[in-house]
Amino acid sequence: MTTQPEASLSVTRRYVLVGATALVAVLAAGGAGHEFWSFPDTAAAQSGPSGEVSVADLLVPGPLGDEIQGQADAPVTIVEYASMTCPHCSHFHETTYPEMKKKYIDTGKVRFVFREFPLDPLALAASMLARCAGKDRYFPLIDAFFAQQKDWVVQKPLQPMFAIAKQAGFTQQTFDQCLANHQMEQSIVEERTRATQKFNVNSTPTFFINGKTFRGALTPEELDKQIAPYLKG
Repeated sequence: MTTQPEASLSVTRRYVLVGATALVAVLAAGGAGHEFWSFPDTAAAQSGPSGEVSVADLLVPGPLGDEIQGQADAPVTIVEYASMTCPHCSHFHETTYPEMKKKYIDTGKVRFVFREFPLDPLALAASMLARCAGKDRYFPLIDAFFAQQKDWVVQKPLQPMFAIAKQAGFTQQTFDQCLANHQMEQSIVEERTRATQKFNVNSTPTFFINGKTFRGALTPEELDKQIAPYLKG
């Protein structure tokens, strides 16, 4: 494969610093505990398929439910775990995802499940905002955050994040209320913990294609190759 290396739980010092600032400024009303951001080092980035998991177990939704695109009876189910501050996730969503949606999701061939796997408090904040936006605005806001990632993954993220969220209908009040939603924060943390413990997700993006694990930002060509066997006949 020719994918870019994925972001891992052993995040860079730059992202740790950004996260520490965001934790105080953005999540002051219910910030995640220190243990949430303390990880052991992980192995070097992998590429290609790296094992399989039970599809039945994988498709059990987390406490917030799943955000899904596509038909329930699609022959292929793709589950993505992504961090909103991950540049490789952004790359996938700007390059491969539009092709995947047009070619497979909109034609009933793929059911796509997007799950939050925040690697730092700033990514957690963006995930919370997408959830607060509601079902109809969830994916458009995810797309906007990825497309404008360089604008808000900065030392002072609140204002650029609000500017993006405002386009999805947020007011200053609803923006602040969302980021203070401790129950939502803990639900996202719980889902991420389950992904790590049950499905060995330790980096982003991680994809499961009908249960088969892939780590790294798949290209359109690589995605075609992996989906094709399930569409024969």
